[in-house]
Amino acid sequence: MPDTPSPHPPSAPVILGNEPGSFPHSVLAERHPAIIRQVRDAFPYGPAQHRALDALLAGCTKGVVEPLPVDAHDRARWEAWGMAECVGRSWYDIPWLWSESYFYRQLLDAVGHFGPGPWQGIDPFRPFKLAELDSPETDEELAALGALSADDLDRALLHGSLWGNRADLGFRLSAAHAGSADTAPGLVADDSETLWSLLPSTGAGTLCLIADNAGRELIPDLLLIAHLLERGRIGRAVLHIKPYPYYVSDATTADVLDALRRLTGARRAAVDYGRVLWSAMADGRLALRAHPFSAAPLPYADMPDDLRGELATAALTVVKGDLNYRRLVGDRLWAPTTPFGDVTAHFPGPVAALRTLKSDVITGLAPDTEAALVAAEGQRWRTGGTHALIQVRT
Repeated sequence: MPDTPSPHPPSAPVILGNEPGSFPHSVLAERHPAIIRQVRDAFPYGPAQHRALDALLAGCTKGVVEPLPVDAHDRARWEAWGMAECVGRSWYDIPWLWSESYFYRQLLDAVGHFGPGPWQGIDPFRPFKLAELDSPETDEELAALGALSADDLDRALLHGSLWGNRADLGFRLSAAHAGSADTAPGLVADDSETLWSLLPSTGAGTLCLIADNAGRELIPDLLLIAHLLERGRIGRAVLHIKPYPYYVSDATTADVLDALRRLTGARRAAVDYGRVLWSAMADGRLALRAHPFSAAPLPYADMPDDLRGELATAALTVVKGDLNYRRLVGDRLWAPTTPFGDVTAHFPGPVAALRTLKSDVITGLAPDTEAALVAAEGQRWRTGGTHALIQVRT
């Protein structure tokens, strides 16, 4: 079980996927099957992998959660993460965060990622990630860097990191209205001034950035880190990534290297940032961290002591993306006006959330903001990816 339990007992129900018509139910019933089909077609997998993918499709939509084999390399870890409480139950009747995480773990197993064998270590999502990284849109975004004035850089790079999450491949893969993410965005909460106050121009502390997606989101994250290092707002950065492919587009070490090569092969300002990052990795000012808990089906309130100790030393931890937000505040049906500081009191240091809204979980809204959103959009504002937030707890 987790080393450090949450000091603040939750007061909202855990989100499940068993309510027809709900967003979590649609992920389990529609998105996961769509992802299996996409992965099946992405590589020339053999008959054994096709059978395993078919079995996963049947099991996750109509069956029950099966335990990992007794000889699975990570069985003990998943037992500590609550596997016994979920085995034998419908995927829809267990915590949504757990069922999603276990789905991706089982998907990797089905295609042979964990080996042994010739497919060991192959990222089944890599074709989607590279297509996005090499897209004309990425070229346009990198070219735009040169047009920014020094006064604009702070805000532009922070918002680039924030809105880059709209490129989330898993979100777009099964979206019924993919074009909706192109509508005019809006911040529902903006603590950016507080964020910058924690990163003064004479700062020498460490920034931890818990990354979310690869591709066109990771590029802005890296640009923001390079900017903060170059301007002397931080002395060091630690980029937390996933230890293996996860949630379609989540960033791994290979994705960071692909993004760095993309930057160092670009032109003008982008290549300069790429060189800053390359040099920073070489001399230790930028470090990568792939803690096993980064792919855990648990909230950050339950993080192990070693990770808690690392994050406690940071001047600021930036938590990126929708999934990490769910893990930060707890994947629960909070009232939207629940104070962000209350649900993140467990976190071991100052923390900032940068997130576009693509799931039901939300905290920290002003009552009038919530009322205006509901009046204009019903509940669609929670999941459509057209709104975002910057929330900080010092």
